[in-house]
Amino acid sequence: MSDTAPGLDLFHAGHRTRLKWHRLRLSLDAPLFSADTMALGFSVGASMELDLRVRGDGGFVVLHDATLEGETTGHGRVCDSGADTIRSLGMKAGGTPPILSEDLASLLTRAHPEALLQFDMKDRLTTIGERGLGHLAEHFSQAGGSIIVSGGDLDLIVAIKKRLPEIPRGIDPTDKLVEMLAAQGAATVEAELKTDLQGPTEPDMVYLSWPLILAAHEKGLDLIGLCHDAGRRVDAWTYNLKSPDTGFSEAEWQQFATLMSLKPDQITTDEAPATERAWMARVSPGR
Repeated sequence: MSDTAPGLDLFHAGHRTRLKWHRLRLSLDAPLFSADTMALGFSVGASMELDLRVRGDGGFVVLHDATLEGETTGHGRVCDSGADTIRSLGMKAGGTPPILSEDLASLLTRAHPEALLQFDMKDRLTTIGERGLGHLAEHFSQAGGSIIVSGGDLDLIVAIKKRLPEIPRGIDPTDKLVEMLAAQGAATVEAELKTDLQGPTEPDMVYLSWPLILAAHEKGLDLIGLCHDAGRRVDAWTYNLKSPDTGFSEAEWQQFATLMSLKPDQITTDEAPATERAWMARVSPGR
């Protein structure tokens, strides 16, 4: 891998773990949802994640919040705002216009073949409706393995599967599994996750918090191995070094080394280059 490609992946015991750029940024002090970072990721073949909100015209915009005032210079609900209105706004962090779904569709046609963009859908199916589903089908039906769609509303993921069956899908059962592990134990968590893996969403990727993965491991349950046995990939989220400039503390290294030994397929991070440097400093200190 090119030394100029920042924070793309880590290797351990013959397994490749991609580093996913959380909310299109490479450090915690960088602006969220940077178009420049996305362009860089497309050019080097990075795995990246962004949030999508449905607009009033059925299209989408890269924002996390349901209202414009949180992240942009605008006001009002995103789902009441059209493309022209949103294009006239600036992001509070960085000042650039928000990224629209039409922009994403155009950029994807020129992306590196290994580039992967996760669409984390922040609205429910009832808000997105048939108009939004139609927009996704119109603009992303040919995106294939370049995108993966995830969201908290499983009805939405099933609806997307029906409209765009060729697009990979992801689910995140973390919250309920954390509660089950604490209250009912590892056997209940194992049974629940197996049910999710066999469910109607037919997920390609399962998003699990890294503390949940390690807590289950301590109780003798390998959540990543369980997903791999079912032919699913696992994204461990969201790992950030406490001190990106100095690398792993000893406690952090023990946690991260254990996580890597379980062979996640991705690790979500806001500090991909720093995580890559810290890993290489430990595994190849003379490099």
